[in-house]
Amino acid sequence: MVDDAKSQLERNKLGQFATPSSLARDITRYAAKMFSGKRVRFLDPAFGTGSFYSALLSEFGEAVERATGYEIDRSYADIARKLWTGTRLNLVVGDFTRAIPDDRVKANLVICNPPYVRHHHLSSRQKTRLRREVQKETGVRLNGLSGFYCYYVLLTGKWMRKDALAGWLIPSEFMDVNYGVNLKKYLIENVTLLRIHRFDPQEVQFSDAYVSSAILFFKNTAPRDENLVEVTYGGTLSSPNKARLVNLVELRNTAKWTTLLESRVELQSGRISLGAFFTIRRGLATGSNEFFILNDEQVVANGIPKKFLKPILPAPRQLKEDEIKADSEGNPTNVPRLFLISCDLDEKTVESSYPSLWSYLQRGVKKKVNQTYLCKHRRPWYSQEERPPPPYLCSYIGRSSKRRTTPFRFILNNSNATASNSYLLLYPKPDLERSLRTRPELHKMIWRELQSIPSDDLIFAGRVYGGGLHKLEPKELTNLPIPNLLANISSVQFDNLANARTA
Repeated sequence: MVDDAKSQLERNKLGQFATPSSLARDITRYAAKMFSGKRVRFLDPAFGTGSFYSALLSEFGEAVERATGYEIDRSYADIARKLWTGTRLNLVVGDFTRAIPDDRVKANLVICNPPYVRHHHLSSRQKTRLRREVQKETGVRLNGLSGFYCYYVLLTGKWMRKDALAGWLIPSEFMDVNYGVNLKKYLIENVTLLRIHRFDPQEVQFSDAYVSSAILFFKNTAPRDENLVEVTYGGTLSSPNKARLVNLVELRNTAKWTTLLESRVELQSGRISLGAFFTIRRGLATGSNEFFILNDEQVVANGIPKKFLKPILPAPRQLKEDEIKADSEGNPTNVPRLFLISCDLDEKTVESSYPSLWSYLQRGVKKKVNQTYLCKHRRPWYSQEERPPPPYLCSYIGRSSKRRTTPFRFILNNSNATASNSYLLLYPKPDLERSLRTRPELHKMIWRELQSIPSDDLIFAGRVYGGGLHKLEPKELTNLPIPNLLANISSVQFDNLANARTA
């Protein structure tokens, strides 16, 4: 197979994840039911070797008048040409996002699995060009963190006839993340959205990519207020586990579309959230954990001065307990001891006054650590973000298991250790901080309240990826309603609570 000739990194950069033939048939079969024309003018702007084209010929047969495919990778295109010689396919080897449509051959049916390329695999120049093209064609300004598939969905509009039908197999993450806001707005305001199907994240559709998938169907025509959208979940497109009809007003007012089939009501804005008591930040990103985070042996071997070392917690998977204990100096005692190199001195001062640290930093230069994205945007390149030791932490990504029913852990930190971006850091706001300072016994009480947050609430607040991987962003945890016991207490009531608990 052509896939086997490429490394995983190469395929990730090009977003090459082939559509399984059974899924392609299911999507195309549904398109046949929704299609209103007599003759098909088909377009697949990310053709691959032709999974959808094969299904198209099976479902539409002689009704296929013309088919156009774009494929940027010549190795895939060469195989496709051999497979489909003698059919009505016009296969173009090239970058679809740079192509100019011919008005005479615009499509009335588009079915596509666009490249799943994460934004960090797109250069700044690519993003600038793509965002400019999208805004020019649609008026939509996409977020710079948008995946490549978002540009495909929006740029394909100019290739479609009025009332043309489009079916897209894309990651479901756009339903919840910030960069998906303008794509969702486009689907509500610019086209007539017909169907949203989200697969169960536990049942990944691609054997080589842990991504939670969704299918969109819409017509290239302006929506009407009375339009209803069929929203389905789980199972298959033709036989979903859940289904309901949703109007455009509900879609506009629902921040997370993955919740549209949840039985629970979305969080109400009037409820008090964790953000009333905590400032929540992501842990620090070093630019290279392997270089900047050292154990005791590495610190001694490299002669790193103590003044440039800060204790830092290991990744959540290395924590056997949810309470970090500390020695008299504030160093963690029940987890592996790790230290973060943190120095704000300029290079001349380090070279002249701290030769062992300078020698170690030069090794980083040889390894091009100073050229990583984060480091090259810092002055000096080896300085670190400011993240004071947080009293509470939350692991921000994880899976449920037989041993642990919730994918997220709230951790009490009694040490002076900071934490990396494997965690969300919870810093008490001034009122709560004063109470904690005068009544230290409140620390554990609040920790237990955080741990009592139902797993379903945490999962509902976050987002889910393929294979059941759950993730919480700082804003999502900030907006989470706090436990009932904390919902109506002020700094004075914390003291009353402590008295009641210790009486």
